[in-house]
Amino acid sequence: MSQELEIEFKNILEEDEYRQLLSAFSISEDKKVIQENFYFDTPKFSLKDVGAALRIREKNGIYTLTLKQPVKRGLLETHQVLSKEEAEQMLNGGNIIEGEVVSILKGLSIGTSDIRFFGSLKTKRAEVEYKNGLLVLDKSYYLNQIDFELEYEVTDEVSGKEVFKELLQQYKIPIRKTDNKILRFYNRKKQILLGEELT
Repeated sequence: MSQELEIEFKNILEEDEYRQLLSAFSISEDKKVIQENFYFDTPKFSLKDVGAALRIREKNGIYTLTLKQPVKRGLLETHQVLSKEEAEQMLNGGNIIEGEVVSILKGLSIGTSDIRFFGSLKTKRAEVEYKNGLLVLDKSYYLNQIDFELEYEVTDEVSGKEVFKELLQQYKIPIRKTDNKILRFYNRKKQILLGEELT
């Protein structure tokens, strides 16, 4: 189990802006890494309601269970490495693997037996070191949708925000209100569910 504080700035991109940044930072296709996130919540979205998110991420054959919780500055991430078998057990409707994540969920009064697998989001990710932070360009695929996103991960919130704003200005990219991936995923999932109810 490990914990880290995540401070990041993000902005949804148009496809041409995404391509412009790939070119500006000389990022070729072979520099991108594919990762897949598998999202979980209760049928009543209990995690979402407290601003938390639960996922398994598969990257290079390693499976990590992560609980994200809001804190005063950024998000606190609790990580728990899973075996492939444990990850598959959870994806196939089994209970959450015992450990630190379960302990925290119980502390939040969220019944772990109510948690269900909601679906997955696959991302092609490129990362570049940039001015004391990590610049991330993502192309994500989920629920018949594709989106593009720029993230900037930092340890200092104040200077990071300034660098991120300057970068967007430099490439003439407007600041857009940007939900995190899990919220975009959930909003799309709700759209689909409402659409099915209407038909």
